[in-house]
Amino acid sequence: MKAIVIHAAKDLRIEDSAVEAPGPGEVEIRLAAGGICGSDLHYYNHGGFGTVRLKEPMILGHEVAGHVAALGEGVSGLAVGDLVAVSPSRPCGACDYCLKGLANHCFNMRFYGSAMPFPHIQGAFRERLVAKASQCVRADGLTAGEAAMAEPLSVTLHATRRAGEMLGKRVLVTGCGPIGTLSILAARRAGAAEIVAADLSERALGFARTVGADRTINLSEDRDGLVPFSANKGYFDVLYECSGAQPALVAGIQALAPRGVIVQLGLGGEMSLPMMAITAKELDLRGSFRFHEEFAVAVKLMQGGLIDVKPLITHTLPLAEALTAFEIASDKGQSMKTQIAFS
Repeated sequence: MKAIVIHAAKDLRIEDSAVEAPGPGEVEIRLAAGGICGSDLHYYNHGGFGTVRLKEPMILGHEVAGHVAALGEGVSGLAVGDLVAVSPSRPCGACDYCLKGLANHCFNMRFYGSAMPFPHIQGAFRERLVAKASQCVRADGLTAGEAAMAEPLSVTLHATRRAGEMLGKRVLVTGCGPIGTLSILAARRAGAAEIVAADLSERALGFARTVGADRTINLSEDRDGLVPFSANKGYFDVLYECSGAQPALVAGIQALAPRGVIVQLGLGGEMSLPMMAITAKELDLRGSFRFHEEFAVAVKLMQGGLIDVKPLITHTLPLAEALTAFEIASDKGQSMKTQIAFS
């Protein structure tokens, strides 16, 4: 079978890879769709991110869906031909964090396409994928492309849980890429009363409006666009910081009302924080990392028509054009979510 393998920055290859047979409790999946994530792009463009660097060739990809091709011994609840969304979250279930109910912090996590450990955890961008049956959520009624969006949607559902009570809240989203726009959808579904989105790109803000932002602010045209919201100690109750950019975080903190909640999703590197403002306004700064149990919820919300991700899928290219797909995905001027069609 063919797989998409990264060797170094800008060295992406379509290579032959061995086909595995499903063991007990596993299924073989004929991959149909895979979305290119920001971390995939970091490996492609830079050979890693932060201190995480590629040390060996690695199959990329963790936003995937496909059809069940074969069942391993003891698998029930799935049938050959079923469309499934495949969660890349594979915690061990036995470490201290798993036993505390913090599966996303599993000490032995095997998350598809990650160079954090060595040997690296090989990813899911391959024509045939063997996964645990417990990773697979039936996605009948969805397209393969929609099903592959369950992974990034799960990230924002987890962030929304981290934010806490959302009903009637005023929400600011900074950074309107895939995670920012999906955060708008998640916050609205959770009951947010008002959502304002800020970005440097008018195109990105167009997507924010499409998915339901009440107001958008183009900070490249109006650098002080968030300043009015800092009056009277601030306006917003919740900040989803999805850009990973320090100026966005600082501006968002100024716009938060006392006892507001900052949920940091963007991974842009280390930042200096206005600690006096955080202290004086009694703000809560909360990280949000990956997800676990939210994955099945993401599929269910899409199946019920409660969250529509279709407007965010801007490009779909065949496996043979994977390199072109990564170049398009790297160009935020034309791509929101670029996917690869494997079959």
